[in-house]
Amino acid sequence: MKIPLREAVVYVVVSLSSLFLTAYTVHMLVGGLVPPEREYRYMGLACTVVAGVIGFMAWDVIRRRR
Repeated sequence: MKIPLREAVVYVVVSLSSLFLTAYTVHMLVGGLVPPEREYRYMGLACTVVAGVIGFMAWDVIRRRR
């Protein structure tokens, strides 16, 4: 199964913007309340979870199309 280029570009743009917004949301919630190192750790953890969810959704779309 081949995913069209336009669809792949949309998926990549949505994924990157979602990760950016996740990191920014964590920054706005805990920025200044905790040390910067801990803030970066929280941002990394949140982005890892969101990336996993996005990966699962992409896997589910590919699986359902077969």
